[in-house]
Amino acid sequence: MEHFSRRVGDIASTYGTDTIFILGKGPSVDEIDPRVFPGSLVIAINDAERIAPADITLFHADWVGTSLKATGERSRLYVTSTDFHPVRGEVQHARYIPLTQDSSDLMMQRFLSPDFALEEVLFLSALKIARYVAEHRGRPQTVYMAGFDFTAGLGYSHAITADYAPESERATKIDVQEFFFLNTLYVLRDSPLDVQHVGTRAFSRLTPAELNERLLPQPAHPVPEGPDVTPVEIVAELTTNHFGDRHRLERMIRAAAAAGADFVKLQKRDVETFYTAEQLAAPYVSPFGKTFADYRHQLELDADDFGFVDDLCRQLGIGWFASVLDQPSFTWMRQFDPAIIKLPSTISEHTGYLAQVAKSWRGSIVLSTGMTDKAYEAWVLQTFAACDRLYLMQCNSAYPTPLHDCHVGVVRHYHELSLHHRHIVPAFSSHDFGWLASALAVAAGARMVEKHTKLGNTDWAHFDAVAVDLTTSAFKDYVDGVRQAQMIVGSSEKKVNASEHHKYFRQIG
Repeated sequence: MEHFSRRVGDIASTYGTDTIFILGKGPSVDEIDPRVFPGSLVIAINDAERIAPADITLFHADWVGTSLKATGERSRLYVTSTDFHPVRGEVQHARYIPLTQDSSDLMMQRFLSPDFALEEVLFLSALKIARYVAEHRGRPQTVYMAGFDFTAGLGYSHAITADYAPESERATKIDVQEFFFLNTLYVLRDSPLDVQHVGTRAFSRLTPAELNERLLPQPAHPVPEGPDVTPVEIVAELTTNHFGDRHRLERMIRAAAAAGADFVKLQKRDVETFYTAEQLAAPYVSPFGKTFADYRHQLELDADDFGFVDDLCRQLGIGWFASVLDQPSFTWMRQFDPAIIKLPSTISEHTGYLAQVAKSWRGSIVLSTGMTDKAYEAWVLQTFAACDRLYLMQCNSAYPTPLHDCHVGVVRHYHELSLHHRHIVPAFSSHDFGWLASALAVAAGARMVEKHTKLGNTDWAHFDAVAVDLTTSAFKDYVDGVRQAQMIVGSSEKKVNASEHHKYFRQIG
C-alpha cells in the first residue's frame, strides 16, 4: 500500500493546517459550523460527504455507492472494496474485513500494522489514514471525530434527507462502535494522533460549540455598518488555481466565504483561439498531459461547473464573476446572465474586443488597468461610458508588485473621476504582499479590492508569488485588515462624535 500512503500524503499536502476531520453522520454534526471544514483534510465515513465536501471517503457497502451516485460525488479519493466508479475523483480498492469474533480479536493488531484494510468499523480505517498523514507531515496531528454519536436512535444529520442504509445496519452496527472507539483512544495514547471526540458524551473533548469557537474565532474587524461607513467589496481572486478540479473549487469558494469575501472571481478563455498553435504545442510539465494545451484545457470550467459555482455561491451568500478574456468566452458567459464581468490587464491591448464588449454590455464591468497609461484611461472613459458601473481597478501587473509601484494615489485619482463620471467606481487589485496597500487604497477611495488566492501547494503548480493560501489564516488576515481600514476611514462628514466627551468641553448657552 506504499502507493496509497503516498497518494494520501499528496492530498494532505493541499492543506497548511495540522487538523484532520473524520466525519460521521450523527445529528451532533449539525451544530458544527460548516465553515470549519474547508481548511482541513476531511475523511468521510460512508456517505457523510453529503454533509460537507470530503477529501477521502471510505466505504464497503454497495448502498453507499448508490447514495453517492444519487446525491452527487464530492470526494477526491474513494477507498472501497466495491466496484464503485465515480464520475469525478479517484478510486483505491482495498480489502474488506467484516466484524466477526475472530477478526475482532485481531482488529487492534491490524490497526497498528503498516498494512491497510477496510475494517467494518470504518473509523479505524480512517484513523489509519490519519496516521499516514502524520507520517507524511512528520509531526503530530489533531483529529476531530465529528458526527459520531454512537446511538442509532438519534438518527442522522438533517443533510441526510434520504436514507439509503438498510435499517438493520443502523440498529446493529452504530451502537456497538462506542466500545471500539474507547479502546482505540487507549491504543493511541502515545501516538502522533491527538484524537478529540466532538459531542456531549463523557469522553468528548469538546462540544460542537467549543469546536466552532476554537476554529472560527470572531473576525478581528467585522464588516462595518451604518450611514457613516463607505461600503467596500472584497474579491477572492481564484484565477485558475482550482486546476479544473470541482472538489478544489468548492473548497476555495467555501474558504473565501468563511473568511468574509463578498465575491469570488474565476476566469474563462477559449484556449484554442487565445493562444497560438506554437504555444499550445509547446512541452509543459503537469499531471494533465505533456503539452501546454493539455494543461490549459484542464483549467477551463465548463457550463456544468459554472452552474455548480452559481448554486454554491447562492447557498453561501457570496457573489461571483469571471474574467472573460476573448469574444467567444464573452458570448458563452452570457448564458449565466452575470451582473458583473471583468476585463483583466492581460488583454489591455485587445482594444477591438474591449470595444465590442462596451457596445453590447450594459451590466457592470471591472476593468483592470495594469500595463496601461493616461492614453488608455482616456480611451476607456470614452469607450465605456454606457455601462451600468465601471470599476476602474488600479493594478500593477508585476507578481509581486514592489511597494513603490503600488501607486494607490491612482485610486484617489479614480475617486476624483467618479465625482464627474457617476458610473465609475474606484478599485484596487492587490499584487503586493499583505494587506497594507489595499488598506491604503480604501483610504484613497477604493470601493472594491481583490486578492489572489490558492488552496495549499502542489509540487508542480506555478502559483503567482502573492497568492495567499486559503488553508491558512492569510486571506482572513487580509479581509480583517481591509475591514479595519474601512472602519477607520469612516465618514467624510465632519461632526461631533459620541466619543468626544472631553473634560474641557462645556455647552454654551
